Amino acid sequence: MAKNIILIGFMGTGKTAVGKHLAQLLGWNFIDTDILIEKLEGKSITRIFRENGEPYFRDLETKVIDILSDYHYFVVGCGGGMVLKPANAEKLKKIGPLVLLSARPEVILERIKEEKNRPLLQVDNPFQRINELLTLRNTTYHEVADTEVDTSDISVDEVGREILKKLEMNDA
Repeated sequence: MAKNIILIGFMGTGKTAVGKHLAQLLGWNFIDTDILIEKLEGKSITRIFRENGEPYFRDLETKVIDILSDYHYFVVGCGGGMVLKPANAEKLKKIGPLVLLSARPEVILERIKEEKNRPLLQVDNPFQRINELLTLRNTTYHEVADTEVDTSDISVDEVGREILKKLEMNDA
């Protein structure tokens, strides 16, 4: 049985909501890597991006993975760009299977349109930016993922149960 489950994918695909629910189904803990980074740095992701830039933030993600390597029985919700660095994806695979959560661009926009804490979407046309980023990231997401669930049209509970089925953890 997996010692952790790692949820990867683009923002707005349900990593946090599904991760919390999945952890509850398993009797495990949930951790969001972005929240862990904010706690370690003492400031928001938006502020980290603004003050230190994206490369600095990506280095923090690598540090968080190193911390997570000692964790067991966690569902981990990763920031959308965390697996874009090949070394990060390799390290995460040692922690647990990578489950890609995906959703159609219009669903993503609908889910996150009111959120102001998405530094990569602080642009005039967020829908266009979502499509651009998905085009850049999807190949990597699919290459590193052990399995995938499209969250566009199913409930959080259905996504969680589909993950358990795909990871052959039906006894949970």
